[in-house]
Amino acid sequence: MIPGADEYDVAVAIDEAEVERLLDASPDDVAAADELSFSRNVFVPLTTACRYTCTYCTYYDPPGQAELMTPDEVRETCRRGADAGCTEALFTFGDDPDDRYDGIYEQLADLGHDSIHSYLREACEIALAEGLLPHANPGDQTREQMAEVADVNASMGVMLETTADVRAHGGPRAKSPGQRLNTLDVAGELGVPFTTGILVGVGEDWRDRAESVLAIRAMHERHGHVQEVIVQPVVENERWDGGSPDLETMRRVTAMARVGLPSEVSVQVPPNLAPARDLTDCGIDDLGGVSPVTVDHINPEYEWPALQELRAVADSAGVPLRERLPVYERYVDEEWCSDRIRAAIDADDAAGERYRAVLERGENPVQP
Repeated sequence: MIPGADEYDVAVAIDEAEVERLLDASPDDVAAADELSFSRNVFVPLTTACRYTCTYCTYYDPPGQAELMTPDEVRETCRRGADAGCTEALFTFGDDPDDRYDGIYEQLADLGHDSIHSYLREACEIALAEGLLPHANPGDQTREQMAEVADVNASMGVMLETTADVRAHGGPRAKSPGQRLNTLDVAGELGVPFTTGILVGVGEDWRDRAESVLAIRAMHERHGHVQEVIVQPVVENERWDGGSPDLETMRRVTAMARVGLPSEVSVQVPPNLAPARDLTDCGIDDLGGVSPVTVDHINPEYEWPALQELRAVADSAGVPLRERLPVYERYVDEEWCSDRIRAAIDADDAAGERYRAVLERGENPVQP
């Protein structure tokens, strides 16, 4: 039984035979993808407040230190991203900043908002006005919270991380796998194209990894909304000295994800955290969102690779590199996008032209 599944009324059946199949999976069982894709984004950390204190995470700041980005700061960051040719505004903040962060609520009130999701909606509106498609990753969300911002997002996401109860999530406010799965379920019910993923090396075992992949597959089979699954290794940082998974582990777990997921769901590794060149034969077909403007605020010690480095990864695999939007093309074609997002993509302005050019580049490789 997945921890927290009963509490959040999430029904996920894990087939034991499928677990055994994935435990036997190896890179020999998958074919390399015919191409690699990426999204050009700008990172917008709306606040570093978070209710959780995961021992591997450097994103959150303690109460008294976390603040909100102002609307002007959001606008300026988005403007720089659009000027650099980005199409995605990646909004992040910690899960439900609560009463540990009284200062955040005071700042929200000063800005005329009574919740972080209300402010997220304003920030997404700013991004759209500045010529970027929002992709918000605000952690666990209730149906009401996600519904408040779904129509102003091209896609959304939350890392499942693991279905296991691991010590790295410990403390009085530990993450609940059941709550994470409920967020995935809510996204599917609301018709939101969604990104999720597993975190490798935080105390889970191989069976946990297989069950995590199968839980994600179950959610996608229920709703059809999972566009990509990130296979992300935990990395050394100022709060985590528990080591990182070795190359053999990453190759095996990446192949496990490819074997276990439907073919239409992309498997992604973040090239600033994982040895992407050594994983191209393990079934990955995406290198994630990469910013020419901002650092990776979740992993600030690990710089984004430049576009030429992504091209080098694709060249080493002998496949083309293609740019994509934050919402995968099939969801645009199948009309999952809200009227607001569809209007932005179809608009007769510079931003709309940029979005459509990226969709057209889906037919042609990125040129040097």
